Amino acid sequence: MLQKMKNILVVGPKKDYQQIVDVLYQEGTVHLQDIPFSLDDPVFSPMETGKTEDISAILLKLHGIARILPGKAVEPEIERRTGELRGKTTDELLSEAKEVVRVLESKVRDLATRKGDLELTRTTLDRYAKVMEKIQPLENRLPILEGFEVSVLLIQREYRDVLDLIRPQLKAITNNQFEFIAADLDDTTTAAITVFNKKYSQEVHSFLFSQNVNEVRVPEEYANMHLNEALSLIDNRKRDIAREMEEIDSELGTLAEKWQTELAVYTRLLEDRLEELRSLNMFGQSDHTIMIKGWIPKKFLKKTREALREKFGDRVVLTEVRVPPEEMENAPTYYDNPRIVKPFEFFMKLVSPPKYIEIDPSPLLALFFPIFFGIIVGDIGYGLCILGFGLAMKKKFQKVEWMQQLMNIMIISSFPTIFFGFLFGEFFGDFGEHIGLLHPVHFLGITWNRVEAMIPLLVLAIAIGVIHIFVGLSIGILNAYARHQKKHLCEKAGMMGVVLGIILLILTFVKVLPSFMMIVSAIILVAFLPLLVYGGGTMGVIEVMSTIGNILSYARIMAIGMASVILAMVANELGGAIGVLVAGIVIAVLLHALNIILAMFSPSLHSVRLHIVEFYSKFYEGGGTEYRPFGREKKTD
Repeated sequence: MLQKMKNILVVGPKKDYQQIVDVLYQEGTVHLQDIPFSLDDPVFSPMETGKTEDISAILLKLHGIARILPGKAVEPEIERRTGELRGKTTDELLSEAKEVVRVLESKVRDLATRKGDLELTRTTLDRYAKVMEKIQPLENRLPILEGFEVSVLLIQREYRDVLDLIRPQLKAITNNQFEFIAADLDDTTTAAITVFNKKYSQEVHSFLFSQNVNEVRVPEEYANMHLNEALSLIDNRKRDIAREMEEIDSELGTLAEKWQTELAVYTRLLEDRLEELRSLNMFGQSDHTIMIKGWIPKKFLKKTREALREKFGDRVVLTEVRVPPEEMENAPTYYDNPRIVKPFEFFMKLVSPPKYIEIDPSPLLALFFPIFFGIIVGDIGYGLCILGFGLAMKKKFQKVEWMQQLMNIMIISSFPTIFFGFLFGEFFGDFGEHIGLLHPVHFLGITWNRVEAMIPLLVLAIAIGVIHIFVGLSIGILNAYARHQKKHLCEKAGMMGVVLGIILLILTFVKVLPSFMMIVSAIILVAFLPLLVYGGGTMGVIEVMSTIGNILSYARIMAIGMASVILAMVANELGGAIGVLVAGIVIAVLLHALNIILAMFSPSLHSVRLHIVEFYSKFYEGGGTEYRPFGREKKTD
C-alpha cells in the first residue's frame, strides 16, 4: 500500500540555513518541492547554490588520494569522527579538507608514480628475460661486436616464410653489414636474431615496423654481454625493484593508517554538503528567513519535527500545509508494504509509479503472482529445486539488491508450486506416481491429474481470469470514486455487470446453469448496459469484447503448465527407455534441469504479463512521482 503523505513547510532563520538543511539531509525523509516565486516578489527569492565547483574539485582530489592508499577506514570510527565535524560550516570543512590534500597529495602522487614506474620496469624486464631465455640456445651463434645492435623478431611458425622477404631487405638497408640467424624456439614460435651496425638503426626499425612483425629490442645495457650474465643482472634488478616497492607499500600503509579515516570523513561530509547545495535553488529566502517545502510520509513526520526541535528549539518551525484534493494527486508515491509484499515492488518498476490517489496494486501482485506461478509449474520436485536455487543465489549475491528481490519472489512462489504439485500428484513429472510416492488428489469429483484433467484445468484458469479481472474493475471503481470521476465509475461498474451477464448467459446456454438464469442474465445486461454506455460511450461497449479476450488470455495458465508436465514426463520416459542405467539417469536429469530453468522464466514472464496487460488495464493509470527523499541514500523503514 502507499504511505499517506503530508505536505510540509519548514521556516527558520536564514543565518542557520546550513544547519537546517543539514538536519533535513541527515533525516533523509523530505521529498523536496520547488517553492514558486513571482519575478516581482519583493520579499522572497530562490537561494543561490554557490561553492559547488570548489567542493567538486576537492572531492576529486580526496577520491584520488583514497584510491591510492591501501585499506579502508573502519565505519564506527568514520561515524564518530563525522559526528564531531558535522556542525562545522561548509567553508570550514573546505579549508580543512584542502589542508589534508596539501599534506598528502604530492607525497602520495610521487609514491604512486614511483611505484608505477617500477611496475612498468619490472614488466619490461620480465619480457626481456623471457625472450633471452628463449634465444639462449642460439647464443653461441650470436656475435658480440662493439657498435652493433641486436634485435629479436618473434614470429609464429606458420608465418615463417616472411623471413625470406625480410633478409634481402635488411641486406640492402645495411649494405650487407648484418648477421641474420633464425631458429625454431618451440612448436609455435620462431625467433630471428639480427645484428646490424647502429648507424642503420632507424632505417632497420622503420622497415621492421612496416612489416608488422613482433620486434623485441635488447636493452643497450644488456646488449654487449653474454645472455647468462644479462639474465643474472635482470634478476638482480628485479629483486631491487621488489625491495623498493615493498618500501613504497610500507610508506603508503603508514599514510593510510594515519589519514584514511580523515579522508573518508571529509569525503562523506563534503558529498553531503554538495547535495545540499545543489538543492538550495528549490528553497526560498528573504533577508532573515529561509523556507523549505516538500512532502513527507506521515510515519516520518513526528521524528523529523523532533529532530528540528532538538537542534533549534522554537527557532525553526515545521508546519503541515493543507493541499486541495485535486493537488494531492501530485504527491509522490511511497511504497510501504509488509515484508512479504516488498519483493513484488520489483515488478512495479516495469511501469510508471501509481499516482498518489491510486490504489497500490503491489499486495494483489504478491497474492496472485505466486498462485499463477504455482499452478503453471505445479511440481513438488521442481518447487524444492526452485526453493534451493533461490536460497543459494540469495547467499551468493547478498549485496546485489535486484537479485535479492528476484530470489525472494522465487522463494515465495516455490511454496504454491509445492502445494499444487501435491494437488496434481507430481514429483519430477509422473516419477513420484511411478514409485508410489504420491497420487493426484481427488477433489470436487475430479482427479487432478493434469494430463487427464485438461478441461477442468482450463475451466479453473478461466475462472481465475474472471476473478482477477473483476478485482481489477473493482479497484477501478474505487479509484474513480476517490477522484470523483462519475463517468469512469459508471463505465467500470457497467463493464462488470455486462461481462457478468454475458458469462451467466454462456453458462446457461451450455446447461451448466439452470434455464431460469437466462432471465437473470438478461436483467443484469439490461440494468448495466446503460451505465456502460453512459460512462464509456460506444468505445465502452467495444471494450467489452476486449475484456472477454483478457479473461480468455488466462487459459495460458493451463497451456504453459501442460507443456511443463509433458516435458517432465518425456524426461522420465526417455531416461527409462535407455538400457544403460547411468546414461538414462544423466539424460533424465539434464532434461529435468532444462525444464526447471524454463519453469523459472516462462511462468514468471506470463504471470507478469497477465498482471500488466490484462489486470492493470482495468484500473491502473500510473504517471505518478516516485518518493525520492532529500538525503544520503539509506533505508527509511
